[in-house]
Amino acid sequence: MTDTHPTSESIINDFASYVSPSKVAAYRQMGIDVVPGRREGVRVWDLDGERSWIDCRSAGGVFNLGHRPPRIIATLQQALDHLDIGDHILISQYRAALAKRLAELTPGDITYTVFGVGGGEAADVAIKLTRGYSGKAGITCVVGAYHGHTGLALAATDGFSGKFGPLAPGFRRVPFGNIEALAEAIDDDTAAVIVETIPATAGMLIPPPDYFPRVRQLCDETDVLLIIDEVQAGLGRTGRLWAIDEYEVVPDIMFLGKGMSAAIYPISATCYRPKLQAFFDADPFIHISTYGGADLGCVTCLAMLDQITEPGFLTHVQKMGQRFTGGLAALQKKHPGIISEVRQRGLMIGLDMANDMCGPLMVRAMGQHGVISVYAHLRPSTLQIMPPLIIKPEEVDEVLDALDVSLGEVAQSLGLS
Repeated sequence: MTDTHPTSESIINDFASYVSPSKVAAYRQMGIDVVPGRREGVRVWDLDGERSWIDCRSAGGVFNLGHRPPRIIATLQQALDHLDIGDHILISQYRAALAKRLAELTPGDITYTVFGVGGGEAADVAIKLTRGYSGKAGITCVVGAYHGHTGLALAATDGFSGKFGPLAPGFRRVPFGNIEALAEAIDDDTAAVIVETIPATAGMLIPPPDYFPRVRQLCDETDVLLIIDEVQAGLGRTGRLWAIDEYEVVPDIMFLGKGMSAAIYPISATCYRPKLQAFFDADPFIHISTYGGADLGCVTCLAMLDQITEPGFLTHVQKMGQRFTGGLAALQKKHPGIISEVRQRGLMIGLDMANDMCGPLMVRAMGQHGVISVYAHLRPSTLQIMPPLIIKPEEVDEVLDALDVSLGEVAQSLGLS
């Protein structure tokens, strides 16, 4: 029988017993062994409703519109009166509508979309498409990249693939931002270059201003396709609809995930230019995703796109980003012994610190002071700050206050004051 009123302790024990004891141990070490209860807007409460935290992790962008966004929930509730997930083989009114909307919003002449459930699946589709279209196998990716945990995505990802045996061959890694290394890595068998606009797991890296234009030029000169991963950086996170827009570059393929769900219904997208459609025209059923582009997911995603493209939405993101910029500059002056660098585009922020001990300790300290955060997995010296895009000025200030206190505590504990 299911316990209708479980305690936090019993839930944590069940999680340890039936899901993952090692994760519970890790959560305890980081001070985030909390069972979420109520959640709304930028905040999450514990099960007892006694404590709340501002969510500055946002699950990598899943919670761009906050927790339980009212408009999205209302849209889904209405859709449930007459829709289900739909049959992935049949023509879908809602899949067509969402694909059309993405064609209107994505850069340049990107026109077609294949839908999936998560960002890893979207990365897989992108790689399959480039290999199938070009007849070549080589994929050049970036050191420190994170594209997901599915088969081909994992082969292009650092830090998570080492213990899974032989991965798909043909992947070659180069440093992010280094155009010379990229040029050396491309050969006659290279099908595509795949890169995140802002590699978050690598530490919120910001490339030189001419990097992406030169990548685009290099791909054009060598007949190599360019895949851009906007799973975390896209959908308004940087204050632009797409992070790649800053560089005025049109990729051949751009894939999306996380925020497409509006934290309500999982969906992802692999969007591509017209010339690539020839591959799917030759065999329209060569790739199938049972739940990809579910009717309910398409309806909720359309509502999300309506909200983030409303007048003033991106301006708000830019203003909140500027508020963080000013506050972080003041903190850098106040805590020079621990803060090494601030890397930021809009509300995608990486606070790089003195050493790899700082990230985990900051996560714990921030949790104690009312903010959920995470450090970059492949660069533990970097604390990631990714609040919901709907964050208000007073909530930004609350995060900055928590950072101030936490930085002081961690710096003192490590002798960095």
